[in-house]
Parts: sequence; C-alpha cells; structure tokens
Amino acid sequence: MKGNVTAGMTIRFIGQLFLSAFLGIFTALVLMLGASYFYEQVTIIRRVGSFFNDAIGLTATFVLACCIFFIVYIVVLQWRRFRYFGEVTEAIMHISEGNFDDKVPVRQRNELGELASFTNRLVLQLKTSMDEERRAEQTKNELITNVSHDLRTPLTSIIGYLGLIEQDRYRDEVELRHYVQIAYDKSLRLNGLISDLFEYTRMRNNTLPVKNVSLNLVELLSQLLEQYRIPLQQAGLVGELRAQSPKLIVEGEPNKLVRVFENLFSNAMTYGQAGKRIDIRLIQEQGFVVAEINNYGEAIPESDLPYLFDRFYRVDKSRTEHSGGSGLGLAIVKSIVEKHEGTISVSSDQDMTSFQVRLPLATNKESR
Repeated sequence: MKGNVTAGMTIRFIGQLFLSAFLGIFTALVLMLGASYFYEQVTIIRRVGSFFNDAIGLTATFVLACCIFFIVYIVVLQWRRFRYFGEVTEAIMHISEGNFDDKVPVRQRNELGELASFTNRLVLQLKTSMDEERRAEQTKNELITNVSHDLRTPLTSIIGYLGLIEQDRYRDEVELRHYVQIAYDKSLRLNGLISDLFEYTRMRNNTLPVKNVSLNLVELLSQLLEQYRIPLQQAGLVGELRAQSPKLIVEGEPNKLVRVFENLFSNAMTYGQAGKRIDIRLIQEQGFVVAEINNYGEAIPESDLPYLFDRFYRVDKSRTEHSGGSGLGLAIVKSIVEKHEGTISVSSDQDMTSFQVRLPLATNKESR
C-alpha cells in the first residue's frame, strides 16, 4: 500500500512537470511569435524586445520566458493542491483538539485525498476505542458498586449477629443457636455470591476453557429433570420433557451445560409456581438444537426483557435477599452458552415465559 501511494505521487508529479514544461515552452513560443509580428507596429513591444535582445540575446530571452511560464504553470497546477492541503491541515488540527466527531474533507482523488480518508478511518477507530474504554471503565465501576452493595448486605448481618453473640446478648441456648444459624446462612449466601462473581469474571475474561465432548442433550435434560423431581414436587410443580428425537447430539462441557439448565430450572421453580408445571421442549431447527424451558407463572415486564441477562439485573428490585439470587445467574448462563457458540433468548407474555437455548448440532459444527 505504501509503495502504491509513493509510486502514484511520483508519477503524478512527473506528469505535472512535463505538462508545465510543455505549456511553458508553448506559451513562450506563442509570445515570441506574437512579439515578432507586432514588433514594428507597437512601440513598447519594440523597446522591450530590443532591451532583452541587447542584454542577453534572443535565445536566452526565449529560455527565460520558458522558465518563467514553467514556474507559473507549476504554481497554477499545484494551487488547488496547496489550498486543499491547508484545509486538510486545519481539519486535522481541529480534530487533534478533541473534536473526534468531525471529519477531514475528502475532495480530491490524489495522495491528499487518500491521506484525508486514512485520517478519518484512524479517527473513527480511535473514537471507537475510546468509547469502548469508557464503557469498560463504566462497567468496572458499576461492577464494583454492585459487588460492594451485595457483599455488604450479608456481611453486615453476619457482623451484627456475631457481635450479639460476642457480647452475650442472648437469652438462652435456643436464641444463640438461632443467631448462629442466621450468621451461617448469610455466610453461605456470601460464599455463593463470591463463587458466582469469580466464575462470571473467568467466563468474561476467557480464562475458563471449554472441554467439549459429544453428548445427548435429551439424556442430559432427562437426568436433570429426574434430579429435580422432589424439589419440583415440594414447590407444587410438575416437570415434563418432550423431545423431537431421542438423540439430539451437541458438543459441549457437560458440567457447564448442567449449570445452564439448573439455573433455568431454578428460575422457573422460583417465579413460575403459579403455573403448576414446567415444560421442557427439545427440537432440531436449521442445524441447531433448541431447548425451551417454559413456565406459566407471572410474566416478565416487556421493559425488563432486554436487560435480563445483564449482571446484577433483577426484574423485582426487592428480590435481593431470599428469592433474588446473586443477580449473576443469567449473566453466567449467557456466557456459558456463548462459549458453546450458541445463543439464549427469552420471551414472556401473560400465558407463558420461555427461555430458548440454541446450541449447534454436533454434526453441523464439525461440517463448519
């Protein structure tokens, strides 16, 4: 690219030199012929001609005229370029002051036009990088704020109840055990939050490699549904699995995919109890296995759907202690699914809330 630009500039400059030389010689020749024609008729032409002829001679006068007109034509041909160069310089100076929304005008198809185009591309990339850096900084600040808040709540309770124990501010052993149990429960919640945060960070920073094996998603969900049979009964729910085929093979890490569907099952159990059942549907669609986890409880507001997979986002802002989880579950689920080259989406209305997980078929993934 660099060689092409340099060659183009050289060829263009040489062409302008030849053109200016030709025009200079042609203009000087026309001028000399015109002067000789009017030599006897116009006094001033005769005097000027006699002066140059006596001073330097006719040939030198012609050469001098050629040089003068050569310089004039060079300036004329380069004038637009000089003016455009000034515009480009002014625009670059303006952008260098921090006005990254402005652009260098691209008006000529030459090296200056290419320079302006490359500068605009560089400014756009710089602006994009700066915007990403600002978003990353904002994301980091929000993460620190949310983590601090969610860690402080159980930690404050732990310190409070341990303080009561340390000061012997309990009536009997029953109340002591009650305080210890609360502190223990808060510690478990704190540990769960830290574990979720650690796993989410590892997933987002690509430090957690996926060890793929071929597995039958129908069998995996059947076994998981069997493991959840008693918790489902305790929650007053019934789970049912329907699969388009008894074998739908995907490639993935079983433990990670189990984590995905465990989280979706838990959400369905927590927020879909009013519907009395959970339906799991598996179909093959355009080279993907689509797993739908459907519950029939309270609908998710439409305004919350785009943010449901954002970290620390909760539909019900009051669900922060007992039923709201860490706020990282769905964010981790999305990261795991994307690690498996899949996608996850959600839809919700008054009748049903459905999470759709799309994973590539093993045969389709190998063919790609």
